[in-house]
Amino acid sequence: MTVLVVGASGHLGGEVSRRYVAAGESVVGTYHSGVRDVDGVDWQRLDLRDGAAVAELIGRVRPKVVISTAYVYGDWWVSADGAALVAVASARAGARLVHLSSDVVHGGRPEPYLDHEAPTPVGLYGASKAAAETAVRAIDPSAVLVRTSLIIGDESSKQVKLCLDMINRRVPGALFRDEIRCPLAVEDLAGAVVELAASDVAGTLNVSGPDAVSRPELAQLVADHYGLDASDMPIGTIAESGLHRAAEIRLDNARATALLSTRLRGVRELFARRLR
Repeated sequence: MTVLVVGASGHLGGEVSRRYVAAGESVVGTYHSGVRDVDGVDWQRLDLRDGAAVAELIGRVRPKVVISTAYVYGDWWVSADGAALVAVASARAGARLVHLSSDVVHGGRPEPYLDHEAPTPVGLYGASKAAAETAVRAIDPSAVLVRTSLIIGDESSKQVKLCLDMINRRVPGALFRDEIRCPLAVEDLAGAVVELAASDVAGTLNVSGPDAVSRPELAQLVADHYGLDASDMPIGTIAESGLHRAAEIRLDNARATALLSTRLRGVRELFARRLR
């Protein structure tokens, strides 16, 4: 089986690629920039803003599975239009499509969002991810759209690095106590993606961790893990910052938990295990 991982040079795309390579599958991975550090992948440079290039690559590779993970924060062409181009070419090739979306398609509220709830985005990035979902669902109703939250890995991963930078005062700004998310380990998310690719699950599915934590709470877990003093980390609120962004976004992952054999660990359990 040939698997195409769009955005394989990214954090999640790399982990998904490693799993397929380890399983003996033929993996084609796309990149535009970034480190191509996964062995056994047939690397192909791809600009998702180039519809002809997207169609040519997928038409030539003829993958059985396409995992669409690529995005660029603030770039509508890549995050929205690029996702639609991948969906069109994947449907033409008859490939099973797993599209990665985000919790930021929602506007925020104290109650958890269910899988089927319609997007209510705040800001450009959330709107681009919502537009991508709309396009993918229209183009390929059999595709599964994975709504996930903050992706946690080692110190090189975006979310952990941000915590470390804030704890060590290497970047300006503050961690917002009113910004709440449901983080998930990259290895758990990758396992869920691979499992979903082999299933017939369609439509939107929340795949997140069960723990809802604030940004400072997440940073404290990171600090404890690395033996750092986080008492001086900058803490504020979204309102104080003047930014326009969603605050509480909690995803109800009950359906994914029932469907998947991959266990979706909470961030507290994740860091407790890594500390032992």
